[in-house]
Amino acid sequence: MDTSSKHDHLIANESDVTPYVLKAMEDTTDPRLRQIMAAMVRHLHAFFIEVRPTEQEYEAGLQFLNDIGKATNAAHNEAVLFCDVIGLSTLVDLINNDGMQGETMSALLGPFYRGSAPDCAPGESMARNDTVGEPLLMSGRVLDTAGQPIAGARLDVWQADPKGLYENQDPDQPDYNLRAVYTTDGAGRYHLHTIRPAGYPVPTHTSPTGPLLAAQNRSPMRPAHIHFIVSAPAHKTLITQIFVDTKAAMLDDVVFGAKEQIAVALQTSELPLPGFPAVEPPFMTCQYDFVLKPGTPNFPLPPISGKAA
Repeated sequence: MDTSSKHDHLIANESDVTPYVLKAMEDTTDPRLRQIMAAMVRHLHAFFIEVRPTEQEYEAGLQFLNDIGKATNAAHNEAVLFCDVIGLSTLVDLINNDGMQGETMSALLGPFYRGSAPDCAPGESMARNDTVGEPLLMSGRVLDTAGQPIAGARLDVWQADPKGLYENQDPDQPDYNLRAVYTTDGAGRYHLHTIRPAGYPVPTHTSPTGPLLAAQNRSPMRPAHIHFIVSAPAHKTLITQIFVDTKAAMLDDVVFGAKEQIAVALQTSELPLPGFPAVEPPFMTCQYDFVLKPGTPNFPLPPISGKAA
């Protein structure tokens, strides 16, 4: 083993530090890891040189990172929330999903996806108790980019209730309330029965994201929306949100997730709707077709695994 040093001198001043660190890491065997870590060091060091933090500010920053970890548990992912509210999650989403091949625009997974939701038959309600709210019937098709229907596509769906709470946040809601998986029929059609969701503030009682938003004088609100993961063999998995709120609410989305293509206007129906024979009017309705592009299905790791105590 070669024990000779990569360096020919000791660090003498701040300008020595970045090249010294980059030199130490240059034998990283994984080329992608080498690229990522070198870029991170260059940009992070440049950031610190620009803002020139005091030692007390540096210590506060380290405590901020520690608090992110301490606030994360089986029912809450603070790291995802923090990255959402600084726009990093939306930036990564758009880097990887630009919507330029005719597919439905993606949106953030968010911090409340649990996975393993129960299957629902077409038209079956995903409300697992007598949750009070306006019935919402959503239907449409899952298509490929050529406009052909995709039979057997799966739609993993979750949302907040009319109080703005996901079931994992609310011990009064039954397990997997307002979470379900629907499957398209032979014509690529789906029929989803839920209740109208409400907009809600992201969790601000947790440290450190809540105090950060307050210090920036920012609203913590998200517009009302329904989450979807739409998947089918030989197609790239779509992670998106369908927004059902006002334009003003969407413009001020605290996580910068709302997009024109995935915003819809709800309609009120006083007549029965095909596909939902058991649901009596009046109710809200929405038609939306999801378009998947060719690719390999790839499912996200759920940020949470359980409910709040």
